[in-house]
Amino acid sequence: MTKKDNQILIVGAGLAGLTSAAYLSREGHSVLLLEKNEKCGGLINSFSHEGFVFDVGARSIENSGVIKPMLKDLDIKMELLNSHVSIGIGSDIFSITEMEDLNKYKALLIKNYPDNKKDIDKIFKVIIKISKSMKVIYGFDNPIFTKDFTHNKQYIIHEILPWVGKFILAIMHMNRMNKPINQFLGKYTSNKALIDIISQHFFKETPTFFALGYFYVYLEYLYPKGGTGALTQKLADKIIETGGKIQTNTVIQEIIPERKVIIDSLGKEYHYSKLIWCADSKEYYSILNMSKLNKEIKEKTEKQKTKIMASRGGDSVFSLYLGVNKPLEYFSSISNGHFFYTPQKAGIGEINKTELTTMLNNFENLSKKEIETWIDKYCKFNTYEISIPGLRDSNLAPKGKSGLILSLLFEYDLVKKIKDAGWYDDFKKELETKMIETLDSTIYPELKENIIFQFSFSPLSFQKKVKTAEGGITGWTYDRPVPVINDLKKIPKSVNSTIPDIYQAGQWTYSPAGIPTAVLTGWYASDAINKTYLKK
Repeated sequence: MTKKDNQILIVGAGLAGLTSAAYLSREGHSVLLLEKNEKCGGLINSFSHEGFVFDVGARSIENSGVIKPMLKDLDIKMELLNSHVSIGIGSDIFSITEMEDLNKYKALLIKNYPDNKKDIDKIFKVIIKISKSMKVIYGFDNPIFTKDFTHNKQYIIHEILPWVGKFILAIMHMNRMNKPINQFLGKYTSNKALIDIISQHFFKETPTFFALGYFYVYLEYLYPKGGTGALTQKLADKIIETGGKIQTNTVIQEIIPERKVIIDSLGKEYHYSKLIWCADSKEYYSILNMSKLNKEIKEKTEKQKTKIMASRGGDSVFSLYLGVNKPLEYFSSISNGHFFYTPQKAGIGEINKTELTTMLNNFENLSKKEIETWIDKYCKFNTYEISIPGLRDSNLAPKGKSGLILSLLFEYDLVKKIKDAGWYDDFKKELETKMIETLDSTIYPELKENIIFQFSFSPLSFQKKVKTAEGGITGWTYDRPVPVINDLKKIPKSVNSTIPDIYQAGQWTYSPAGIPTAVLTGWYASDAINKTYLKK
């Protein structure tokens, strides 16, 4: 049987599914990519509103030695703009355009915490060392996207071999630094505010290597001209161009492995020779029919299902979208288009720890006013991720106006309890108001009086729209045992499922997740399938 005789089904048209489909269709396979939403892209998406273009999830795209070589390998031409990052505390702001700019961050911390200069010096020695390892891991074009590199002896001798040795050492360094960032910083300083001001940029319990490594990754941030959704649209176009098919508005409600069939919500059956599941893992196991699996496979699958269901999605976000009657120049005089801003140097402290836990455990006994008081503090002492698409691409906002995306990490369970209590809409309005007031009184004077429109996405919005467990935006939480492979050397194996001819890819397949790992797992899933046909 030829490749064309065997239909490969891919469920989930996020970045991983699009990558798998693009590579498999290029190889001549019969590919059908199924997506539950009207548009492909998942969290890597953009949309228009009253003449403004906004991004759904990711605010920038990390190259990490993956995106550019992948696009080149697939012969996809698109303009990728630099997306420089700014970081600010109070009225002090600096930009990161080269590694030397870390000295500005160090100086900023010393200015705010002068009694901890020695602690900060030690912390930054670690940051520099991690950044050098990150440059080895992600600063080299991943060779899997270099066609037939195994036959290019000069490339192997002069490029691959010198890199491999450094890569192994960098991975060893990474594996030694898996302790959560808060715990790690606690070894270097007893100043809780200093620990918070660094660590609250990141998800709870983020491993130290990945948290502090972001200061290198910021240098690699790119922004697709037209918005982040332009990247996924280009991949979708390539799939169609090479003979693949994409079907949206299709919700899968059952997987029957022994028949090699999946069934959608309308009862339509789709038969497959190979299946790649790129959607939510909890959804996969909830609709997987295991009744006729053989005993050994069923036991392995049940064991993995238990691990998956016991874990939960990582931190989610609350994102506020604003149309502002201020020119882009007003905002460019303050920061770059990707901006991490903390209004207060005190750090978020116990607001997002003990106080949040107490609220969740005693929610039924708390008044609406008490929760609103907590929200006020949460907004004043938190770190904001601010994205201004027009500062990367001026065509994304009407002339003389600016679009802003203001995001805070936010606890899914709290929002769910508030919704169940019946004041979800009031909560959203309250949080929007406090976010605007905080930034209006600090970094953006006159913001409040110049808002043209506003709307927001909560963790529940992300859960509903993208179908992510607990609204998680970067895969599994770090504060529970990770239920999937989390060793970079083993990422090729992460795409294998417990069931023959079913593969997996995307943010729920490997941890820590992100844009580069979505692409990599998508590629490895396609490669695993290609190899099965080569064996035949």
